[in-house]
Amino acid sequence: MHETREDLEALQRLLDESYRLAGLQLRSVFSRDRSLRASDLAELLTGVLLLNVAVTTRSGAPLVAPVDGVFYRGRVWFGFPPGSVRGRALHARPQVSATHTQDAKVCIIVHGLAKEVPRSHPEYEAYNEYLKEVYGPNLDLSRALYEDREGTEYNAYIEPRRFFATWPHPEA
Repeated sequence: MHETREDLEALQRLLDESYRLAGLQLRSVFSRDRSLRASDLAELLTGVLLLNVAVTTRSGAPLVAPVDGVFYRGRVWFGFPPGSVRGRALHARPQVSATHTQDAKVCIIVHGLAKEVPRSHPEYEAYNEYLKEVYGPNLDLSRALYEDREGTEYNAYIEPRRFFATWPHPEA
């Protein structure tokens, strides 16, 4: 777990505020008795997460597809290889939504802004070290697949405006 106490406190405030502002349908699905706390997320969201990341094109058309992500420092992080259409879209229009479900253990929805983390960003090295922990030697292998692509890789975290987290099934 790489979350600080401050990371978890900020996430918990956001989870509480998101629930308070949610509509009736969302609150019925993400009910209080099945809501996950920030500390639960830090324990459950380890390793690689399959995120469905949604962006918009210049014309406003939605694009959504799965991508590897991680939960790090209380935020959802992800990356795209060089030349990625969704990376270019987020660079131009950083509004993003992402979902993740993990068996019957957890379901999250995050809406916010993608905050790009290029190699020169102060948080990049720590993020990259965490990726090495998660992927091990496979990180270098996956990056090698994209070495000949034009453009730069796109790494980001979602600065959330809303964050919902629940156990999807009461029996889970």
